[in-house]
Amino acid sequence: MSVTVKIQPLHAKLGKEVPLPSRGTASSAGLDLAAALDAPVTLAPGRRALIPCGFAMAIPEGYEAQVRPRSGLAAKHGVTVLNSPGTIDADYRGEVKCILINHGEEPFVVEPGMRIAQMVVAKVDMSAIEVVTSVASTARGTGGFGSTGVSS
Repeated sequence: MSVTVKIQPLHAKLGKEVPLPSRGTASSAGLDLAAALDAPVTLAPGRRALIPCGFAMAIPEGYEAQVRPRSGLAAKHGVTVLNSPGTIDADYRGEVKCILINHGEEPFVVEPGMRIAQMVVAKVDMSAIEVVTSVASTARGTGGFGSTGVSS
């Protein structure tokens, strides 16, 4: 089933057109997000920046948008989305922005219009919360953070 996300361009704030979310290929799961900058931003190694994408959107109720890294930026430059995946809730109406971080060893320049991340729209089950006095035990118990090992 396909869902429609309404996009509101915010080009006027820059005085020029910014690429809107688009798929690299017809079968791409993610929509590429571009940097809506009026000047390049340099990310020094270990530094992060909030990069605007030049649009607002209306996601249908029961869905979210997930902002994810682009594999090429991560593999070639060590640049990724810091809170990956970043969640955009259905009731958010502000400008979409990406928190990028440079895990590489060299400064990385984010150019205006550069594709910096990808966005996947996904269905969300709205969970109910039930407060109980205890939760059922399992064989794993409280083991976490590597407790099951790395070998099979």
